Amino acid sequence: MTGARTGRAVVLEEFGRPLSLREFTIPPAPDGGMIVACGHGGVCGTDLHLCQGHLPIPTPLVLGHEGLGVVRELGPGTHRDATGAELAPGDAVMWASSIACGVCPPCRLHREPTLCENRRTYGVNRSLADGPELAGSWADHIVLHPGTTVVKAAEGVDPLAAMSLACAGPTVVHALYERRPVRLGEVVVVQGSGPVGLAAAAFAQLAGAARVILVGGPAERLESAAGAGIGDVHLDIAGADDPERVLAEVRAATGGAGADLVIECAGVPAAVAQGLTLARRGGSYLVIGQYTDAGDTLINPHQIVYRQLDVIGSWAFTGAHLVEYVRLLPALAARFDLASLVTSFPLERHADALAAVADGSVMKAVLTS
Repeated sequence: MTGARTGRAVVLEEFGRPLSLREFTIPPAPDGGMIVACGHGGVCGTDLHLCQGHLPIPTPLVLGHEGLGVVRELGPGTHRDATGAELAPGDAVMWASSIACGVCPPCRLHREPTLCENRRTYGVNRSLADGPELAGSWADHIVLHPGTTVVKAAEGVDPLAAMSLACAGPTVVHALYERRPVRLGEVVVVQGSGPVGLAAAAFAQLAGAARVILVGGPAERLESAAGAGIGDVHLDIAGADDPERVLAEVRAATGGAGADLVIECAGVPAAVAQGLTLARRGGSYLVIGQYTDAGDTLINPHQIVYRQLDVIGSWAFTGAHLVEYVRLLPALAARFDLASLVTSFPLERHADALAAVADGSVMKAVLTS
């Protein structure tokens, strides 16, 4: 590797405190790993929860679990990406945020690596003390460890389009591929109009749903989704004076009987009780959005039994799901204006990016370096 041997990174020093922009030495690429120049680091809703201490993570650490960059240096033994394509310095790549251990019961016995008990996740549980320090994508360089799923970026796809759903996309691939697929001709309701909700709606349309009804808010997010071509019907429940009226509109939009599949992507516990009433009898309720424990909520279990619902949860994603997301990106980008969903911020304006995500004034914030 030639040129600068130091890199800047955004560091979470303490929960609830302002983040810092620090400089670190860029080490040589590890055996079986690589150094990537992080051109783009996505800001996820989970990052807000991390900064506020809502998840048990070590600090200090470099934030950022979703990214796209250019290979700067390959370590010994690293020659191909996850699909078998040859890798070389200068290649644009994306990488999976987590590495499963392969030996715990979920990995070894249950074939569920997303539930790995020892997952190591970039930007989440790799503290500075663990080394190397550059282990998050909110940086101009990241050290990718051996075992990381790395895949060449989709050719001809704008990096901002790829980053629009960088975490949400693979998460939804897992949910709709492994847990409960969208079937041709189904009516689908998606609760939530953030990146996960938009990913679910877009994939449902791509999978052949007859109609996709997006219910969420605020209104500006729904307008962004409609402008990008995502969703067939857009209903604002977040800003409604009478949520029950909006729920009645959702049921009417399904044809009256309810949706074949309702996908919860709102991350609001109260949405679950509402969502159970939006599925048809014999339908399915797929819960993706409750990634952070936001508390309890009251539900009516009669709705589950009366409607004879399949209620399914889906947690995170693996490297294989990232590979499928990248494979689908050309089709997604051709059908939907994904880049329009992204607002870019230079690394120095990380605080502005987080604030914009927190107040909902942007759909997807991406830090660039």
